[in-house]
Amino acid sequence: MTLDVQARTEERGAPPVSGGRRILAPDLARGAMLLLIALANATGVFLASTPGVDTTPHGPERVWNVLLFLFVHARALPLFALMFGYGLVQFARHQDEAGRPPGKVRALLLRRNAWLFAFGLAHGVLLYSGDVLGAYGLIGIAFTVLLLRRGDRVHRLAPGYLILAALYVLGLAALVLHGLATGSGGVGVPTSDFPSVTEPSYAESFTARVGEWPATVLSMLPMILFIWIGAWAARRRLLDEPAKHRRLLRRGATVGLTVAVLGGLPMGLLAGGFLHVDADTAGYAKMLYETAGFFGGIGYGCLFGLLALRVSSWSATSRRQLPVTALAALGRRSLSGYLVQSVAWLVLASPYALALGDRLGSPTFVAAGSALLVWLGTLVGAYLMHRRARRGPAEALLRRLAYGRQR
Repeated sequence: MTLDVQARTEERGAPPVSGGRRILAPDLARGAMLLLIALANATGVFLASTPGVDTTPHGPERVWNVLLFLFVHARALPLFALMFGYGLVQFARHQDEAGRPPGKVRALLLRRNAWLFAFGLAHGVLLYSGDVLGAYGLIGIAFTVLLLRRGDRVHRLAPGYLILAALYVLGLAALVLHGLATGSGGVGVPTSDFPSVTEPSYAESFTARVGEWPATVLSMLPMILFIWIGAWAARRRLLDEPAKHRRLLRRGATVGLTVAVLGGLPMGLLAGGFLHVDADTAGYAKMLYETAGFFGGIGYGCLFGLLALRVSSWSATSRRQLPVTALAALGRRSLSGYLVQSVAWLVLASPYALALGDRLGSPTFVAAGSALLVWLGTLVGAYLMHRRARRGPAEALLRRLAYGRQR
């Protein structure tokens, strides 16, 4: 495929990947994931709440709120975590194939993740306290030390978490259904305030983010379980060899997205004003949509594995290759794309900057439109860098810092 040849050119100087080929499915998933992250984070910033949602929606906003909880909120971060775990194993494998000794590979991974934590610290206090990089840097260090080089017997434990999560989803669903059958009330959708995005000056927002970011990091540390699932999938090469695992990917996409949609439905209907429940049931609905979101991440990941399989049969000259190439290019530059988004939210939404949510009408749809435009901008930028065989600026900096004089 043309995309593979271009990817090899683009990765000049990098440790060689297996067979000299860049794996398409993870890059597609990361590129699309950034759209979900943009939609989730933009609504949080423009509406100053987590999850980002207008608690008094009107007209089409009500339907949009439902869609956010079915397909976006608490679905993007699990996919991010799964892809991070997948990438850890891919990176270690590529280094092994390049002939680096295990000790040096371990040291390199520890440095990369330590610098990722540093990126997260800067990102979290300077731009956006909902940062995930700091938590993933810490988790990456812990995973490298405790689990990465363990044998198959240990890693086969990871899918057992899916069984526990499924049982938890069923229990929460039973509690929600019981609440709907026996209770009533007018409690709104449960949200938390997001103070740093409402501060009137950058200095005050900076001070607020300094307090918010550590709490965000701590709240995300349990994501190590999701990352472990992604690492297990990478060890089995589920996305590297989608043709070999077609049946499992189809099952994962179908079951994962079905659970995510059904599990998010009560929270979505509550957020849209179509459902009225008591406080306890609202709390259970929130926990249900969050837990079901993990299965949504799996479903999205499997879906992009199947898409990569379909794309592999297209002609290299087909016009359909252009959006696929652009999406994969953004996936390879996902760190840069993620950071660009936070700069955009600061400029577009902050009270001391453009404050478009206050000036252009419905903050819900201003957030959605801004998310789409910013993501499209990063898509175009990534494609242009791809054509020039250039890495993303954040990826290049992380590589330079992590490799040091070993390059």
